[in-house]
Amino acid sequence: MNQRFCCLIVLFLSVVPLLAAGDRKGALVGGWKPIEDPKEKHVMEIGQFAVTEYNKQSKSALKFESVEKGETQVVSGTNYRLILVVKDGPSTKKFEAVVWEKPWEHFKSLTSFKPMVK
Repeated sequence: MNQRFCCLIVLFLSVVPLLAAGDRKGALVGGWKPIEDPKEKHVMEIGQFAVTEYNKQSKSALKFESVEKGETQVVSGTNYRLILVVKDGPSTKKFEAVVWEKPWEHFKSLTSFKPMVK
């Protein structure tokens, strides 16, 4: 009887945290989480970095205007997936950029930069 009671206690203590975790709201671990304020200074700096890096790599002359919206993903550092508004000569265009940042290493890398399909 005592052994059966101990098994039930162990089972109960194992299941309760799983049930509580399943009720959480918000992003999954490793999932993308919306950026609440795309005009926040650091987010704008990441957007500017993306355009500058793209210009270097492609010998383009895009001009950063703003971050329309974005998401972050915690990895070994942070991935930023941003929708950027840029000027290409007289035209205004939108691009999706992904930047990987590890601030403790002063590291940023542009991993993707592609035009948005209309």
